Amino acid sequence: MKVDFEHVSTVGLESSPVAESLAGLRANEARYYMNKYKHEFTVVPAAESQDTLDYVDRILKEERGLEISAKPLETSRFQVENIKMAYVFYQSGLSVNVMYAVDDPKKRAVGFKLSEGMEVPLELEGKFRFARQKSKLAGTIRGSFFVIKGEY
Repeated sequence: MKVDFEHVSTVGLESSPVAESLAGLRANEARYYMNKYKHEFTVVPAAESQDTLDYVDRILKEERGLEISAKPLETSRFQVENIKMAYVFYQSGLSVNVMYAVDDPKKRAVGFKLSEGMEVPLELEGKFRFARQKSKLAGTIRGSFFVIKGEY
């Protein structure tokens, strides 16, 4: 499904207690990729994208010993220029993305974004400091990241 950042929709995210702000967060990502890369951001139901879930889960586990307990709702996986991207949007309002530059080990990271209205997930609490950013589409987003050291 193509993510529309002009008319924000909660389709696919309805089961989230913060569906509106998660939809805004998803739309915010879509706008970024369209403006920067002219890439159309699309998502698929998590149930149809086990390979993407396994990839993100493996990196979280191997790099930081993290396992996200929230239910994954949607994923996105694509490449823009030399960067492979993978996203997982969780029912809790958490968004996890893996940015993996194919030719530059210094440009590989995992990002976490928290939708407005959600608490910091227990598995991330105390392990990351979250910076705030304002978004017209998503309100206040709290974000953090870590650099990927391994090869995936």
